[in-house]
Amino acid sequence: MVKELDIKDGAQVERINRLASEQPYEVWLSTSTVMLDARSLLGLYALVGQRVRVVAEDDVDPKRFNKLVSHME
Repeated sequence: MVKELDIKDGAQVERINRLASEQPYEVWLSTSTVMLDARSLLGLYALVGQRVRVVAEDDVDPKRFNKLVSHME
């Protein structure tokens, strides 16, 4: 499951990290060059100002995943 997201600032990075850490499944953020665990706060700061793909396994409920990504914006 994949959705795109623009990361604008550090506050959004912290929100993404908190939300990903609350999920019972793994959440990843990827660009064309890197894929990071969204639970790794330090690595996420490198993505500020970039468009990323939020990635989770296909067996995650799509409605729940869409809600998660909408809260990350």
